[in-house]
Amino acid sequence: MRDVYEYAVLRVVPRVERGELINAGILLYCQPRDYLCARVELDEARLRALDAHADVDGVRHALGAYRLSCTEEAGPLAKEPLGSRFRWLTAPRSTIVQAGPVHAGLTDSPEDELEHLMARLVRAAQD
Repeated sequence: MRDVYEYAVLRVVPRVERGELINAGILLYCQPRDYLCARVELDEARLRALDAHADVDGVRHALGAYRLSCTEEAGPLAKEPLGSRFRWLTAPRSTIVQAGPVHAGLTDSPEDELEHLMARLVRAAQD
């Protein structure tokens, strides 16, 4: 059985005024499966190629906040329903770490879909 899911690419825009970015993670929500997860992988070399002085630790911390917001651990979103968290996390922002537009699809496994999206949209192609 396939269910609707929504996802957004988590991207890093080290110099917002330039608009250059790298994809650094995926935020995936599947309401029928009560599933919300953020997976992140920061390619530091790609980030440094865009901005040699980027605050890598700050970016890692901000990306970690997306992961934490999807869990039941302490935090401002911990008591919010998963759908509300997803909407809050994908709201437009003009910050270094931001979520891209929301897209939808069908899946029979949100976990597998998340891994597929990470491989396709986040990890650098291996030639």
